[in-house]
Amino acid sequence: MRDLVFLGLTLLLGMALLATLAQRLRIPTPIFLVMGGLLTSLIPGVPTLTIEPDLIFLVFLPPLLYEAAWFMSWRELWRWRRIVLVLAFGLVVLTATAVAYASTALIPGFTLALGFLLGGIISPPDAVAATSVLKGVNVPKSTLSILEGESLINDASSLVVFRFAMATVISGTFVWQEVGLNFVMVTVMGAVIGLAVAGVFYAIHRWLSIQPRITILLTFIAPYIMYLTAEQFHYSGVIAVVSGGLFLSNHSSRLLNHTERVQGLAMWATVIFIINGLVFVLIGLELSVVVKELDGHSLADAIGYGLAISALVIVVRLVFAQFAMVFTEIVGRFIPVAVRNVGWRGPVVLGWAGMRGVVSLAAALSIPLTLPSGGPFPERSLILFITFVVILVTLVLQGLTLPLVIRWVHPKELIPRLAEEKQEATINRQLHEAALRELTQQYTIADNHLLVNLKNRLESGLLLNQYVSSDRDDPLLTDYNDALARLHRIKRQELERLRHQEEFDVDVIRKIEAQLDLEEEKSNHAIR
Repeated sequence: MRDLVFLGLTLLLGMALLATLAQRLRIPTPIFLVMGGLLTSLIPGVPTLTIEPDLIFLVFLPPLLYEAAWFMSWRELWRWRRIVLVLAFGLVVLTATAVAYASTALIPGFTLALGFLLGGIISPPDAVAATSVLKGVNVPKSTLSILEGESLINDASSLVVFRFAMATVISGTFVWQEVGLNFVMVTVMGAVIGLAVAGVFYAIHRWLSIQPRITILLTFIAPYIMYLTAEQFHYSGVIAVVSGGLFLSNHSSRLLNHTERVQGLAMWATVIFIINGLVFVLIGLELSVVVKELDGHSLADAIGYGLAISALVIVVRLVFAQFAMVFTEIVGRFIPVAVRNVGWRGPVVLGWAGMRGVVSLAAALSIPLTLPSGGPFPERSLILFITFVVILVTLVLQGLTLPLVIRWVHPKELIPRLAEEKQEATINRQLHEAALRELTQQYTIADNHLLVNLKNRLESGLLLNQYVSSDRDDPLLTDYNDALARLHRIKRQELERLRHQEEFDVDVIRKIEAQLDLEEEKSNHAIR
């Protein structure tokens, strides 16, 4: 047990150091973590790690999906629903089919069922990798929304393909009609179960008076209940978590108060960072294990197969993205679409943002060692190796070059949008005006110095908002920012002095410090 705890702490420490170094070097964190894990596995004496697939499917995947669904805009998802569904279902099936026939032709002894099994594993791009790479890159909101929406749903379609391919390998029979019907049933019933479980949690949050810490705990439990309930009935746990997460997120303003939101966001940010980091480090660490288990094929041949399949999935996605652009323009003549003429720039970015990751890893590792008859599962080690090669190639090649591709093609926003700072300024102005209007109408301000102070603060906020939205280089605003930063620094110095005086409790000092943090964060956000 001590060795296991020590190993876990070492992984967390290594992950934190690699993430910090990646940030310093301005390299996308997932790529750096995978490469760091791979290099670490080559060091003599490093213990061999074997990842249990249930660890990823049951422990890591539900919170990752739930967090992605929570921050996905339902409005954006509905706006781009057609292209998202085409990518999440059509592209996944097309990629799996292309991989199936290509691998059958390329690899001696590889059956079509094994090809579909491999295709189901490597067909879905990874949401975490794409969003991590795109952080800090000037990419249109519409492109990012399509990528996020696709990544929420494509995991479910790929796992359904994987499930039926696995059944075909084991049983030796395959019925297209049964696959199609079960595909629809697994997806629809997964969504129904996710919404039903979300409805139970909605009722708990809405009508029961519970402490903030318990509320946050319930948000952490919810995705696991959704996933396990759907899987228990052999439906899509992925779709259940996504649909339930979208429902609860859409009603979060009525379910959570400000304390629960502030504390919950901090908790979720930390948990998701840890899970993401561990997954990508483990991908790198596991590759050496897969190489050692490779049998029946030379390492050179296996690398060649992996590179060829990697090139295939990249090309299929690029071609399909351009085809979707042409198809949207044609279909737009007959049915309403969000944007009819999307151009070629956005589809190039969508096509190149096809990094594979955690779901592909979990699916590959879940392949059993033996068949029900007792014989070894055919080509298991080769499928694992090809999966790891595809993950590494797409993460490193596409991940490192995606910012360059974006700067080269310079994709345009597909719909008219105000700049984010303008949207923030408009919203803040209207909030201040509404509050100021309510204050002057409902209260006699002149006789209450505290209300006078509150009115002055609201008016000051409106004045600051006008400066921010009109001219960011105004010398008055520059002086204001300098003075605000200086005052925050002085407050913290004074609080540090008071911290060492015995008449003040540590709990009170920490509470004031948290208030200063929120105050400084709010002021920095207002003038950013």
